[in-house]
Parts: sequence; C-alpha cells; structure tokens
Amino acid sequence: MGVFASTDDPGSTGHEQVVFCQDKQSGLKAIIGIYSTALGPALGGTRFYPYASEADALADVLDLSRGMAYKNALAGLDLGGGKAVIWGDPDQIKSEALLRAYGRFVESLAGRYYTACDVGTYVADMDVIARETSYVTGRSVEHGGAGDSSVLTAWGVFQGMRAAAEHVWGSPTLAGKRVGVAGLGKVGKYLTGHLLEDGAEVVATDVNPKALEWVRTTHPQVTLVDDTAALVASDIDVYAPCALGGALNDDTVPVLRAKVVAGAANNQLAHAGIEKVLADRGILYAPDYVVNAGGVIQVADEIEGFNFDRAKLRATRIFDTTREILRLADDEGVPPAVAADRLAERRMAEVGRLRTIHLR
Repeated sequence: MGVFASTDDPGSTGHEQVVFCQDKQSGLKAIIGIYSTALGPALGGTRFYPYASEADALADVLDLSRGMAYKNALAGLDLGGGKAVIWGDPDQIKSEALLRAYGRFVESLAGRYYTACDVGTYVADMDVIARETSYVTGRSVEHGGAGDSSVLTAWGVFQGMRAAAEHVWGSPTLAGKRVGVAGLGKVGKYLTGHLLEDGAEVVATDVNPKALEWVRTTHPQVTLVDDTAALVASDIDVYAPCALGGALNDDTVPVLRAKVVAGAANNQLAHAGIEKVLADRGILYAPDYVVNAGGVIQVADEIEGFNFDRAKLRATRIFDTTREILRLADDEGVPPAVAADRLAERRMAEVGRLRTIHLR
C-alpha cells in the first residue's frame, strides 16, 4: 500500500493538497482532493465511478472539491472543501478490503479530510470505511450516524427551488408549475415527492430501468420521457438536473425552455461562460452548490452528534441563502453563479482570516 501527495503543482489549481492512493491487492485506485481548509477540515463525499481515464478522475475530483469549499462556506459550516473519487466500477470491484484500504488513506490525512457518501457509495460503505478511520460522516443510524443524506439534499433543493420560483413568479411555491427532473436516483426520488406534495406537475427521465419502474409504481402521475434531451426541450417551467455534472452545456442551454434551473447535480455548468448564456436567455440559474447543500449540512451535523430536526432546520435556511444570492445578483448586475462565488469567497476570506489570531 502506498500514497503519494499531489499533482505536479496542486497550487496551480488552487488546491491545498491532492493525494493519489493505491492498494493493488484490493484494486483500490483513489484520489483525494483538498481545496481549502480555511474554514475548517475539508468535508466532501467519495464518488465511486468507472472513469474512462485517470485524467478524467483527476479532473472530476478537482472540480468537485473546489465546489465543496464554496458549498460549505455558503451553508454556514465551519468546514472546508474536499472530495474523493475511487476509480472503477463499484458493481465489479467494491469490496470490504477495498473500502477499508481507502479508509486507511483517509485516516492518514489526520483529520484534514472527512468523507461521506456520493455517487456509487452508500451508508453501508461509510460504516465499513469507518472501521479504519474516524473521519467519516454519513454513517448509519445504528452506528450513530445521520443515515441517508439524500433526504436533506432533496429538501434543500426544494427550498432553493421555492426561492427561485418566488424570484421569477412572485410566490415561493411550485404549485401549478411543470418541473422536469433529470435523474430519479437517491435525491431525485425525494425531490419528486416534495414537488408533487407542493402541487407541481412533474416530468422525469432516468437511464436506469429500475428507477423508471419505481416512479411508475410510486408516482404514476409523473410523466416520463425518453431521455434528458427530450426533457430539456419539453415545455417545462423548471429544470432540475439531478444526475451527473455538466448538464448545462452548449447543447442543452440553447434549447432549454424552462425559466428556472435548480437541481441536485454537482458542477452543472459545463464550462465558464454558460452562466452568462443562461442569463442572456432569461433563465434563472440557482447555483447548484447553494441549493444542493442539504446533504452536506446533514452529514456535517453528525460531527457534533446528529440531530435530524436541527439539521433539517439548517437545510431549510437554503431558501433564505438562495433568496439573498438572487437579490445580490440583481443588485450587482451579475449572474447568480457569480454572486454566489463572491459571497462564498468573502466568507472564506473574512472568517478564515481569524485562524491567524493565535490563542496560545
């Protein structure tokens, strides 16, 4: 087992530390990215995904860890931003030995990074990883954890969507609106329930036949379309990307008919400049790392002894944060994504600076 730190120059990406991890016997190949610890230890989930190449895995972890720093800052948490990826197909190579080997690498960082669930990893996996490290959140309730963080992720997205609806249509509700949900996974399922309860009409799609069967059985009133391209081009008021990143790109944005984008997926903007294209088309983008912070709020609460009601109250405040960002964007004449970045950077600078005041 070996670990070696950093890309040739992690500072060139703005990251404090990038760690490559490998355990040949278990098949583990992982990368941990720590973007910032200005506000506290870096917190972010572990994504288990069959990337086409190591370069793709590295690019993803760099983007995701940076996003977590901004997300945690705007969520009001005293935590920095980090993320990890395990390169491989979880259905093929995930094992106790691999997860525990990964846990030992997390432990080797001595608390600079706390992990949690993400795409391809689940509560049960966190329980296994926790057998080798104490720097784990998102554990099962049986082991003193917060359980499935998708619950409050979806709740937070719903709150952000309500704030966006208020900004565009004058009322903080999705009642009577047609919402397109792309991805009916862990978060999309809960979000669909909240939308239906609020009186919205839901149109959805997913690549997983099991997810489609779930929605047909559980919510037969949901309209299903063939794929994301069909969903984006359909007559919807709100678009909620809830799968992988890059959903807002040069192909989707020009044909998007929704007036609001608010979803759970990370890194929805495929490249810099897309946020301006959205604004020029009159589409309000509620920044993903603002509205999808409910999950990190949930697992962060676990660090101090999990209380669901307290965590849900904090996640509900995503409504207020989103509202503030949209107001700031209007006041400063910039897209909401730019306003959110400025607010997060301000908190990281102002509060992070306090750590230079030595207590002893």
